[in-house]
Amino acid sequence: MGTESTLRGPVSAEEWQIRTDLAACYRAIAMYGWDDLVFTHVSARVPGPEHHFLLNAYGMLFEEITASSLVKVNLAGEKVLDSKHEINPAGFVIHSAVHEARHEVGCVIHTHTRAGVAVSTQKEGLLPISQTSLFPYATLAYHNYEGIALNDGEKPRLVADLGDNNAMILRNHGLLATGETIADAFLMMYVLETACQIQVMAQSAGGELVQVPAPIVTGIKAQAEQVTKGLGGSLVWPGLLRKLERRDPSFRD
Repeated sequence: MGTESTLRGPVSAEEWQIRTDLAACYRAIAMYGWDDLVFTHVSARVPGPEHHFLLNAYGMLFEEITASSLVKVNLAGEKVLDSKHEINPAGFVIHSAVHEARHEVGCVIHTHTRAGVAVSTQKEGLLPISQTSLFPYATLAYHNYEGIALNDGEKPRLVADLGDNNAMILRNHGLLATGETIADAFLMMYVLETACQIQVMAQSAGGELVQVPAPIVTGIKAQAEQVTKGLGGSLVWPGLLRKLERRDPSFRD
């Protein structure tokens, strides 16, 4: 609790809430097995005109992330609040590109899961072969691999490929999901990751795959609103927080 009390002084109550939700998101990703040691990232925008956002401390496992350990940086990758931790420069390039271009995006999640990477290597990408796949399929973009994301020159191409979509498959690399809130981004990644897992399992069975008819795919956005009662990720987020609290409430520190 000492770390928490030290940090909560210079940050607003609104920022602290975002820090808590972001730390919870990291813990949830670890709980579902989507983490990749200390690699990949989740970022969240900090309220205000400064375009600051939060990233994980490079070197910490996702199951160790706390609200206080998150690093606040600007769009130049400079720390704007004292922290003993550093950030992963590759993660900064990807996330800063999206946050700079899409001001409505509050959270960006990037993963290197086995199923996500497996689908990212397939020429046709995500196939509309399951009900689950339709939700990300309706807002899905692709970005070709350009090597480890350290080059600022890749930013405009990544942003152009993403467009106004909320999910992206990074070819030969992994998955990316965005949302206005942390809860929305998490739910988008949940369905995208699950759809990839289903696809890999279906393909491994060796039979001919049946795709969902195109008219159903076209109408999925309106149906998605009905499924979540118009609440998006906030429908599932409170229950997920309760589950994390039961497991280990230290993400709030």
